[in-house]
Amino acid sequence: MSAIIIGDGLVHYEAIGRGPPLLFIHGWLGSWRYWVPTMEELSIEYRTYALDLWGFGDSDRLDSHYDVESYVALVRDFITNLGIKPPVPLVGHALGAVTAVLLAARHPDMVSRVMAVSLPLLGETLNPRLSNQGGSTPVDRVLGRRLPPEYEPVRVEATKTEETAVINSANSVRGLNLSLKLARIQVPVLLVHGERDNVVPPPQAERLNGLLGTGGQVHFITLPSTRHFPMLEEKAKFNRLLRDFLVTDDLDTLQLKEEWRRLMR
Repeated sequence: MSAIIIGDGLVHYEAIGRGPPLLFIHGWLGSWRYWVPTMEELSIEYRTYALDLWGFGDSDRLDSHYDVESYVALVRDFITNLGIKPPVPLVGHALGAVTAVLLAARHPDMVSRVMAVSLPLLGETLNPRLSNQGGSTPVDRVLGRRLPPEYEPVRVEATKTEETAVINSANSVRGLNLSLKLARIQVPVLLVHGERDNVVPPPQAERLNGLLGTGGQVHFITLPSTRHFPMLEEKAKFNRLLRDFLVTDDLDTLQLKEEWRRLMR
């Protein structure tokens, strides 16, 4: 286990592989651990990093830092303090996707590109059970107690999560409109969504108007049979998509929506 002191607390992280850096940021349900299959796959070409945000996994519990602004600052300081040479590609999921997009919008010199998985374009669309309290873990409340086998890394880490970290950070995102941030972002962004995601529902078409287009910086791909964890449910597809995204200079070659789906069947 690796750790670094940032500000007032200890941040747990893991690193695998050698090569240029690639940073993974987890979401509301889980920790760094569910990135392991993807990190191992990409570690052939990259030095992959994943950290636990405040209140998750094995990082410190800091009640005053359970909001998206604190997590943006945490990832910024993590890159700087660990000596990772920017710009760095970021892969963020749900809360991690919000964090990655905001960091890229504010510090484009630190970020080379962003894969944003299950990004809530409108914070108000988040599953309201993320903000409920008591009775069970956030994972049980949102996903149910009978998780599919591929969700094992999520189940293992569920009891480590500080409940108020989920509740407070979800509430800090509910008032955001990430469409406005994406419209001004200066680095390539790939939005990836599972069509069956009940934690962060896929955005409606009208929310994507003006963001997508040939030669633009933002592209969108949906996975039709996938729920909230495409990196676990469709490992091969997800890893192939990520690897392609990291090296392409033309996001149009990723073949959006139906064209990409047909290719992967």
